Amino acid sequence: MHTTEHDWITTPVTTDLLRGALDLERTAHGVLPHRLPARARAQYTDGQLAMAESQPSGVRLVFRTRATAVELDTLPTKRVYVGAPPRPDGVYDLLVDGRPAGQSTVTGGNTLTIDMTARTATTEPGPPGTVRFTGLADRVKDVEIWLPHNETAELIALRTDAPVEPVPDRGRKVWLHHGSSISQGSDAASPTAIWPAVAASLGGVELINLGLSGNALLDPFTARALRDTPADLISVKIGINLVNTDLMRLRAFTPAVHGFLDTVREGHPTAPLLVASPILCPIHEDTPGPSAPDFSGMSTGQIRFRAAGDPAERANGKLALGVIRDELARIVAQRAAEDPNLHYLDGRELYGQADFAELPLPDQLHPDTATHRRIGERFAGLAFTAGGPFAERRG
Repeated sequence: MHTTEHDWITTPVTTDLLRGALDLERTAHGVLPHRLPARARAQYTDGQLAMAESQPSGVRLVFRTRATAVELDTLPTKRVYVGAPPRPDGVYDLLVDGRPAGQSTVTGGNTLTIDMTARTATTEPGPPGTVRFTGLADRVKDVEIWLPHNETAELIALRTDAPVEPVPDRGRKVWLHHGSSISQGSDAASPTAIWPAVAASLGGVELINLGLSGNALLDPFTARALRDTPADLISVKIGINLVNTDLMRLRAFTPAVHGFLDTVREGHPTAPLLVASPILCPIHEDTPGPSAPDFSGMSTGQIRFRAAGDPAERANGKLALGVIRDELARIVAQRAAEDPNLHYLDGRELYGQADFAELPLPDQLHPDTATHRRIGERFAGLAFTAGGPFAERRG
């Protein structure tokens, strides 16, 4: 599987070389990073949640080495949608001393075939592949391999032509973030191009990304995962998935938000905690969910979404984004009277009407790579700079 011109050293993939994962499962092939702990995964065994949390958004291998060549054997799980063209292979981003230094993909792997109309999914096993980076500078350097944000990857073997060691603690704060597929990175081109990775780089923090596609649903097990994960700065982006799924009405939403925040605060009583409402999404600003896919462009890879609810149903407590923003702002203002480290961010400050006019959402729900960059830069400017909720406090 690997070339022979180097004297290879194989290093086991262990937690001290991984950042951004909450759990590391041993498999028949190697190890599988998870972004939810086993106890949480056992409480709801839904295929969509399992797929999202096992896709290693924000997860990266981090090590110090003189190596000029690095290989990583992985077993990816590729998604195939019936009636749609093949998806691009997941991208592995290489950073050397914090700077982009290459990209790679892995062919082969398992195939997860999803039929969105029949609501079925089947998996076919396939062979592992190898990510290779060569020609690196022959000096001691910090290497990061960011795993694909949208493709499950079992890690089999890490090989280098010089020894590796864990990178010492650089004294950076840990930023723990939870959100929807937009936070996981839907439609961004690579794992360092997702908006939380952009914001974390600009903010100089270590990212733990619990953006879970389709699953930012105020689940108690997710709140407990946030509670139990060591972090200095925490943000939760709430709203769009509750509309997508038409999961609850306002009567359930308000206590669920309070309960979610109560749980997070049990583990992080004084950490800066930022509650962010949804970015602008015109189809759901005033129209409740559920979101319904339009398959008419499937053959060209274009799935678009529409709002299937009725605006009149807001009177009966159905949730649209405007309703959610108003209620989140009210809840945070109420709680902040006793919790001075709790903050609110209107998501339209990250992406609003003028941004939609310039950079529309291609499928009506998810931002593209350029929009991810804008959202990440805006978040960093609002949260990490002087006066922001995540700014360094000196005194």
